[in-house]
Amino acid sequence: MDIDLSGRRALVTGSTAGIGYAIARALGDLGAGVAVNGRTAERVEAAIATLSREAPKGRFTAAVGDVATAAGAEALRSALPDLDILVNNTGIFEPKPFFEIPDEDWRRFFEVNVLSGVRLARIYTPGMQARGWGRVVFVSSESAVQIPVEMVHYGMTKTAQLAVARGLAETVSGSGVTVNTVLPGPTLSEGVATFMTQMAGGAADPDLDAMGRAFVKEHRPTSLLGRLIAPEEIASLVAYLCSPAASATSGAALRVDGGVVRSIL
Repeated sequence: MDIDLSGRRALVTGSTAGIGYAIARALGDLGAGVAVNGRTAERVEAAIATLSREAPKGRFTAAVGDVATAAGAEALRSALPDLDILVNNTGIFEPKPFFEIPDEDWRRFFEVNVLSGVRLARIYTPGMQARGWGRVVFVSSESAVQIPVEMVHYGMTKTAQLAVARGLAETVSGSGVTVNTVLPGPTLSEGVATFMTQMAGGAADPDLDAMGRAFVKEHRPTSLLGRLIAPEEIASLVAYLCSPAASATSGAALRVDGGVVRSIL
């Protein structure tokens, strides 16, 4: 199976921690040159230092900028004129009852979770198309098809990503560029780990695995894993989709949700 990404240039947005960090490391392990993105130089440089130790085959560079803004996207265009792989991972979430979500929250979530990927795809996909090879991956969520009542605005943006990715895949059909979406389930990301540690009263060594299993049992009982997913498990699927081995997969929404969504498709 050809999963060598040597010589390929990748950008993973929101890659200083969590799923994005794991994706950057996975692509680096396959030999890609990976631009690590975050809003501050300090976070980006710290992530690169750790990634360089954990994935010595990779070549990691800084791509500082807020991709939720048009100015941030243009800054990345200046720093990275061309890419072979674009992973739109940046996203935010926040539980809030539907009737308490103001207009500005709907707009903010759409800007960050949807328009960030739209802008970058608009910048980089034409170059991929002209060169006859490229990979675009949107990191969505199982919330795209199973809207969480506690954060409908988040679910809306994740569903929108599916539509954007499919439409872009249709636009570049036959070009050698593939566009896909992955749908993670409940994941033990940095933010979730911090939240659970706080819930444990700030204990020095909380049992995050046990706490994750308890959370899944209570709040995501349809999970077939019965535990939180590791970011590395999401990254494995993304890395495959970015490889030459996935050349016949495009326009797809691929679940890596631990079976939370009770569907055979």
